[in-house]
Amino acid sequence: MKRTVCILLGILLFTLPIVAQQKDDKGCTDHPLFTRMPDSWIHHCAQKEFDAYAFTIGNGKTAQVEGQYWKIAYYPQAAIKSKPSELQILRNFENAVKGLGGAVLFSDKSKETLRLTKDGKEVWVEVSASFTGGYGLTIVEKKAMTQDIVANADAWSNDLKTSGHIAVYGIYFDTGKSEIKPESEQAIGEIAKLLKSDAGLKVHVVGHTDNVGGLDANMKLSRDRADAVVQALIRNHGIVASRLNAYGDGPYAPVASNDTEEGRAKNRRVELVKQ
Repeated sequence: MKRTVCILLGILLFTLPIVAQQKDDKGCTDHPLFTRMPDSWIHHCAQKEFDAYAFTIGNGKTAQVEGQYWKIAYYPQAAIKSKPSELQILRNFENAVKGLGGAVLFSDKSKETLRLTKDGKEVWVEVSASFTGGYGLTIVEKKAMTQDIVANADAWSNDLKTSGHIAVYGIYFDTGKSEIKPESEQAIGEIAKLLKSDAGLKVHVVGHTDNVGGLDANMKLSRDRADAVVQALIRNHGIVASRLNAYGDGPYAPVASNDTEEGRAKNRRVELVKQ
């Protein structure tokens, strides 16, 4: 009798449906800064090279942060019996960020805004927890947008005639350095095109910086960057050196407030001034 019961129980257990482990949505992975809560999987995700998000920093107060953007939604595996509470989820991320020297900017029952600096980069994190054991992450690594659109030589020519100077965006340097990055070639090429279209045109190439760092260092950096542009025009595009003059203005002529990253990005520029 006992043997018969055991056999029947074995058959019953064998025939019960096995709940399959859910797999992460195709193309989704954890953010490099964080592991995930145990027994959770990524239901959906999104990543953008540049976007903005309004993080809650107080009751009725938000901070708009721009930069590289991630959104990741985690669901608990259906088979687990004990799902994490909202508080457990929030505390886990809060402690992880504090362990990296970060801070909590806002917290309520089901949502937190966290901020930290990692490898010199400012990172904002929103954690939204659910009573179901699921949670979502919205992460923005703060940075200025890479300028993809560069004004053409014809537009610059008109601006030079009317205002005597033009701002050139799309010339890139690493922080604190004066070596021109390869992705700057489109902008450099348009400057060369402008100069070749008018053989009598001579310009001052003026470097500008934001106000981050020491004044003397910024003055030297702006001059070195202007000179790098001049040398690229001479060396790579055959522009006669006597038509160009490099000058550094450092942070002395901002076109926007240095209080925001967007403003600082606008201030880091090269201008052409008609001689």
